Amino acid sequence: MTINPLNNRALNDRVGEVTERIRQRSAGTRGRYLAGLDAAASAKPSRNRLGCANLAHGFAACGAGDKARLRGGDTLNLGIVTAYNDILSAHQPYETYPALIREVAHELGATAQVAGGVPAMCDGVTQGEAGMELSLFSRDVIALATGVALSHQMFDAVACLGICDKIVPGLIIGALSFGHLPTVFVPAGPMPSGLPNDEKAKVRQLAAEGKVGRIALLDAEASSYHAPGTCTFYGTANSNQMLMEIMGLHLPGASFVNPGTPLREALTREAVRRVLDPGTCPPLGWVLDERAFVNGIVGLHATGGSTNLTIHLIAMAAAAGVRLTWQDFADLAEVVPLLCRIYPNGKADVNHFHHAGGMPFLIRELLSDGLLHEDVQTIIGQGLSSYVAEPSLDEAGRLRWGAVRDDSGDRDVLRLAVEPFQPTGGLRMLSGSLGTAVIKVSAVAPERHVIEAPARVFDSQEALQHAFKAGELTGDFVAVVRFQGPRANGMPELHKLMPPLGVLQDRGQRVALVTDGRLSGASGKVPAAIHLTPEAVDGGAIASIADGDPIRVDAVAGTLEWLVDPAVRAARTPARPDLSANHVGVGREMFAGFRALVGRADDGASIFGVPPS
Repeated sequence: MTINPLNNRALNDRVGEVTERIRQRSAGTRGRYLAGLDAAASAKPSRNRLGCANLAHGFAACGAGDKARLRGGDTLNLGIVTAYNDILSAHQPYETYPALIREVAHELGATAQVAGGVPAMCDGVTQGEAGMELSLFSRDVIALATGVALSHQMFDAVACLGICDKIVPGLIIGALSFGHLPTVFVPAGPMPSGLPNDEKAKVRQLAAEGKVGRIALLDAEASSYHAPGTCTFYGTANSNQMLMEIMGLHLPGASFVNPGTPLREALTREAVRRVLDPGTCPPLGWVLDERAFVNGIVGLHATGGSTNLTIHLIAMAAAAGVRLTWQDFADLAEVVPLLCRIYPNGKADVNHFHHAGGMPFLIRELLSDGLLHEDVQTIIGQGLSSYVAEPSLDEAGRLRWGAVRDDSGDRDVLRLAVEPFQPTGGLRMLSGSLGTAVIKVSAVAPERHVIEAPARVFDSQEALQHAFKAGELTGDFVAVVRFQGPRANGMPELHKLMPPLGVLQDRGQRVALVTDGRLSGASGKVPAAIHLTPEAVDGGAIASIADGDPIRVDAVAGTLEWLVDPAVRAARTPARPDLSANHVGVGREMFAGFRALVGRADDGASIFGVPPS
C-alpha cells in the first residue's frame, strides 16, 4: 500500500508538551521495559531453544505439514489469542477466524496455532447484576490469561482476537509482556444498525416510569441488539476499536466493517499477512510508545469516547513502561475538538460514522490540524499518514486502499477539523474537596455543566432505584452513590441509574451523579462525576457526605466541591456499611485477592500496581 504524505500542520504545542512530559516522566520505566524487550528478542525464535520433549508437545496435535515446518525451526508460527464465545455478539464471529488464519498462514509457508483463549464477559448481560462486580477485574484476568497463552514460547508473532470493554485492554496488557513479538489486533466489526439507540433509550425511560411493561422493553432491546457484531452505540467496545486503529494496531479503515462481508474477510486475511511479514510489522512494544498513547487520548477526545478508557489507557500504558495521568487527559482535552456525534453524543451509530468517512477521515482531519503524531510505528510498517486510506475490493475481489473523501458523507455525524461540533471533546477532570473524578459532558446540555444542589446519599445503586420507585427523589439534588470503587466491590458500571435520573431531569429537576463507580461511554445526558478517588473504602471524603450537604459539580471550572465547613467535615465519622454481601456469590468470593491488591482508579485500577520510577 502506497500512501502520499499529507501536508500536515506542525504538531500542536500542547500535544508536543504533554508528550514530552510523559516521555520524561517515563524515562526510567520505559527504558527498563525496552531493555527487557531487547533481551527477549535476542533469544527468539525461542522454540528452537526448547528441549526435544518440549517442542514435541508443542506440535503434537498438528497435521503432518505443520509438524514438518515446526520441526525444521525456520518457519514463522503465529500464536492466536482468542476471546471467542457465543455470549458476546461482538465476539461470536471469531468462531471461524482460527481456521481462516491458519489457511492464510499456510499460503505464506507459515503455521498458526490457537495459543489460548481468554475470558470475555458481556457487560450488557451483567449490567446491574452481581456479575458486573467482576467486570473490571476481568481485564486483569484476561491479561494474565494472555500471558499464560504466550508463555509456551512457540510463537514468532501474535494475532489478538478481541473487541469489547475489558478484553482489548487486557489483551494489550498481557501481550506487552511479550512485546518483542509483532502483534496485530483483528476486529470483527459492528452489527448492522437496528432500532436507533435514542429510541431504545426512550423506551428504557418509559419502563423506568412504569409506562411500558417488560414485553415492550424486551422488544426494544432485542431490536437494538439483534445480530452478530459489536453493539452499535459508541461505548467502550467501539472506543477500543477506534483506539486500536489510531494507535496503529488495526489495518487502516478496518475497525467498523460489518461481520460476514467479503471486505471483512479480506481485511482479516491481510492482517495475517502483515503480522507475518517480519520485515514490515514491528514488535508490539515498539509500536506502543508515548506518542501512540497520546494519539489514543486525542482520538478519545475527538470522538467523545468512553470514560472507561481514562482508567484502561493508564493501565495499558503502564504495561509498556509509559506513565500516564488524568492531568494528561485533561490538558489534551483543552485543545482537541469534538469531530463526531455518535450515540450517546448524538443520534447516529457507528455504522453511520463509518459510512460518513469513519476512521480514515477522522485521522486525516486530526493530522491536518497537527493533533496527532504522524511519526509513529504501525503494523503496516509506515507512519500514521498511511492510515488515511479507505479499504475496498476491486472488481476481482482484491483488497485495495483508496483516497479519503474530501468532505464528510454526513456532517451531522462527522466533521472537518475547521468546523467541529464543539471546540473540545468534553472529557474533563474534576478536582476539589471531594477528591478527583472525571466527567464527560459532550452529551450534556451546556446549561447543566454546573450543578449545585443538596446531596442524596446512597450506598448502592439499588437503594437509589428504590427511592426513585417510591417517589422520594423530589427537587434538585446530587445523587451520591458510594462504595462502588474497585476495592469496595470491583467498581461496577452503574448504567441502570441513567434511566431514572434521566426521567427526573426531563421533569425539570436539576440532577447530577457523584460516584466512585463507573459509567463508561454511555453516561449520556445526566452530568456525572465518576471514578472518584480516593474511593469511600479508602477513606475518601465521599464516605462522610450526609443527606442535604451542598455539592457543586462544575465541569466549566473543573471542580468538585463539598460545600460544608471544613471543621464540620473533619468531625464527621465516615460511613462503614457492611459490604460482605458484595463479596460472595456469582464468583465474587474468588476475587478477594484482587480487591485487596487493586490500585486507585487514577492509577488504572490495576492489580499489577504502578511501576516504580
